[in-house]
Amino acid sequence: MKNIAPSDIKGISDLILKARSIVITTHVHPDGDAMGSSLGLRHYLLNKGKQATVIIPDAFGESLDFMLAEGDRDYIAVTKNEKERCVDEVAKADLIFALDMNSFTRAEGLTEELYKATCPKILIDHHINPDRDAFDITVSSEEVSSACEVLYYVLLSMPDVNSDPAALPRQCATMLMTGMTTDSNNFANSVYPSTLAMASGLLEAGVDRDWIIGNLYQRYREERLRLMGYLLSQKMKITPLGVAYMVLDKKEMEAFDVREGDTESFVNLPLGMEKVRMSIFIKEDAGYARVSIRSKAGTSANALAKTYFHGGGHFLASGGRLFMPEDISDISEAGAYIETVTEKFFNDEN
Repeated sequence: MKNIAPSDIKGISDLILKARSIVITTHVHPDGDAMGSSLGLRHYLLNKGKQATVIIPDAFGESLDFMLAEGDRDYIAVTKNEKERCVDEVAKADLIFALDMNSFTRAEGLTEELYKATCPKILIDHHINPDRDAFDITVSSEEVSSACEVLYYVLLSMPDVNSDPAALPRQCATMLMTGMTTDSNNFANSVYPSTLAMASGLLEAGVDRDWIIGNLYQRYREERLRLMGYLLSQKMKITPLGVAYMVLDKKEMEAFDVREGDTESFVNLPLGMEKVRMSIFIKEDAGYARVSIRSKAGTSANALAKTYFHGGGHFLASGGRLFMPEDISDISEAGAYIETVTEKFFNDEN
């Protein structure tokens, strides 16, 4: 990762030192990177004698419950369930951190309050087009694996850490490794020299990667694996242009008892086929469908997401939404929509 400006490090350090009430927030449908960076920062601050509240727009999947240390749950507020508490936390905050999102628009349910807050705001992220005008300090880079990686190098530069990963609190270090592992798909994509240097530093500092891998990838429910088999055998379609897609509707989600986080990484599976250059996974939600897009080198998932799915992200990994009935009348039309827009997208690209 490129050097972080010393003035930004000093600014962050000074603001933390002065702060009495700190809020950490992240994006809607928080994933491993969102929770890893948020909890990692919370434990770093806790080690410095600071207490921080983590505000998330909606609940994270139960598959990430293992990331919570003793006391963490008391300091996590969910906007969807506790709007009044979250508004109060933002109102009294004298420092706000935004992690793993490029703007407050992704903090659904609390966007207006976060923009209006008058306290200093710090953005630590890895997505394109960060909303720098909304923050006093922005540390953002696209050429990293994750927000956890950016935060790792920020914390490594703090005076009390002084470039020594072993000086990070153990729970902080473990959360950073966990989030980076999930966002790099266990080192399968978005891996840079700085990513491997981070992993090496944290391993040398004593982070138990076996514990992380065991919790992330070896404790799935049976229903998840049966759903995976169903999607690959019954639902996956591949277009002549090499676009694989799977659409999961509400009835199927109920039949397989799908819970938040159960479909994580499914979008990556079709990329294992040589003829597939892009994979799209769509899951029905209330009034819209969530869209995940992954691509191989040379094909921009981000461009497709921005143009046709109200989203964006990284070159090879992006997401978005399809609204009903604005984009499609109902979820049954999602497949036809994908085939139409991807054909146009690749023709335009050519």
